[in-house]
Amino acid sequence: MRAIWKGAITFGLVNVPVKLYSATEDHDISLHQVHDKDGGRIRYQRKCEICGKVVNYENIDKAYDDGDRTVVLTDEDLAALPVERSREIDVVEFVPSDQLDPIMFDRSYYLEPDSKSLKAYALLRQTLEDTDRTAIVNFSLRQKTRLGALRVRGDVLMLQSLLWNDEVRQAAFPSLDEQVKVSDKELQMSAALVDSFASDFDPSQFTDEYQVELKQLIEAKLEKGDALSTEETFGETPEREGGEVLDLMEALRRSVDKNRVDKGKKTTAVPDDADTDVADSKGEAPSRSTRSRAPAKKTPAAKKTTGAKPTSTRKPKKTA
Repeated sequence: MRAIWKGAITFGLVNVPVKLYSATEDHDISLHQVHDKDGGRIRYQRKCEICGKVVNYENIDKAYDDGDRTVVLTDEDLAALPVERSREIDVVEFVPSDQLDPIMFDRSYYLEPDSKSLKAYALLRQTLEDTDRTAIVNFSLRQKTRLGALRVRGDVLMLQSLLWNDEVRQAAFPSLDEQVKVSDKELQMSAALVDSFASDFDPSQFTDEYQVELKQLIEAKLEKGDALSTEETFGETPEREGGEVLDLMEALRRSVDKNRVDKGKKTTAVPDDADTDVADSKGEAPSRSTRSRAPAKKTPAAKKTTGAKPTSTRKPKKTA
């Protein structure tokens, strides 16, 4: 992991130097948009609505529009704001951990001690653990002033950014004001149903089935040769963007090759009756769950098989 921020936790006269790391990552497979007729890459261009020209990033400013007027904010204007000047995670208060509503949690970050002396880091971690308290902090990250919760996760201090109070919508639904009568028998049956599903939560038992099936579908198409040339698909691109696209495609190819080696040059092993099957050794079409997301085109060989005439209609051979 790469540290994205360096600073210090401060409370009272205590200063704990730390490095900040993203605690989560997105596992979704990146997909591009292409033309269905020829597979050509479709890109979005930054065009000016006045002159119609494509604008480079260095010539783009930000603006606020209230409906009648537009205020343009330059990079110099934004740099004058006091955000990002502070490199401190400032503790405001320590609150009981159960008082934090999970709806307020946003991003999660790990904090690594950035000092030869780990005593201050260990002291804060142990204190939070023993008192069952969470530190409410203020900090700045990526040009934003943020509210955060500092807590313990295992042996690591974790910082979770919190939504501001006005960012959480109120659930004001008139239908909830209606009086509903629930009988004791209904409550008992409902409790029995809940009890039948009762278990201890183990996140490792859950997988993103759609991403697994999507990866299997991509691998199956590559195995069957049902793929387009990357150069033909993406066409010629400016140097600045072309390198990024080629790097992404190369990373995808290497990932697929590595996966094949790890699996003994076989596709992912799944039960015979599973809905996640994509293609068998004969190259048959994906199962219903995968086919519903990305219908596979029938090969000419498949059409000949389905269109074959019954054996009984063949003419008898002539005898000598």
